[in-house]
Amino acid sequence: MCVKDVMVQNQVGLHARPATFFIQKANEFKSSVWVEKEERRVNAKSLLGVLSLGIMGGTQIRIIAGGVDEEKAVDELVKLVESGFSE
Repeated sequence: MCVKDVMVQNQVGLHARPATFFIQKANEFKSSVWVEKEERRVNAKSLLGVLSLGIMGGTQIRIIAGGVDEEKAVDELVKLVESGFSE
């Protein structure tokens, strides 16, 4: 299991477009991937799940992965969030 915390950089947070990029990236990995905000954990490969967290800019989230490529999954998702989704 690999776990990292990251601050959402873009102002609008994980709304539809950035959430779609996040989910597409999560789906590139074989590992199970979750995103957690304030004790709520959802499947990072589910658009409705990620959107249901209502993640705004400046929010601290936790990315968790378990499986064969867990470290790469977490590292790449953290990089994507830190990049601000190129917005």
